[in-house]
Amino acid sequence: MKPYMGENIYIRFIKESDAYSLLSLFQRNQDFFNQHSPVKKDYSDYTLKKQRNIIRKWQKEREADKLYSFGIFLIETQELIGHISLRAVKRGPLQSCEIGYVLDQHHNGKGYMTEAIRLVVDFAFFELQLHRIVAEVMPANIGSIRALEKAGFKREGIARKLLLMDGEWEDHVVLSILPDDLAH
Repeated sequence: MKPYMGENIYIRFIKESDAYSLLSLFQRNQDFFNQHSPVKKDYSDYTLKKQRNIIRKWQKEREADKLYSFGIFLIETQELIGHISLRAVKRGPLQSCEIGYVLDQHHNGKGYMTEAIRLVVDFAFFELQLHRIVAEVMPANIGSIRALEKAGFKREGIARKLLLMDGEWEDHVVLSILPDDLAH
């Protein structure tokens, strides 16, 4: 697959050659990413070997049409600055998936995630022929909600006590996008 190009960033499938950059991204942003993650990860004991195994697993899941994992790269420097995925792909009458993503904290607030979301939405609708993409976000994660809404996602409501986070069941804002919602 050729990269999906935006104005400032592009996305492409994560490859084994990205293992070091991806590991570095997660290690330097561990505390930041764990703020909004139900599963707290400790990347200090990760190795390149473990990261390559994860990437191989993602490749197998892509081949099985279950998960599509992309790197987010700056066009200007080719630097890996984030990760975005379409997961829990469901076929049959649903034709849907969930979206998840992280962006290096030093690149927040620049519109890169909105751009990446738009690109992965295009991939989902035009390449995978999906009908619906769902996002579930903690209400306090205003930046993430804003990025999704700028990319065309619509709020559907609140999923009450959806995920166990730090020992507490947390509500999440549910947003979705359909092909009819695309503004381009």
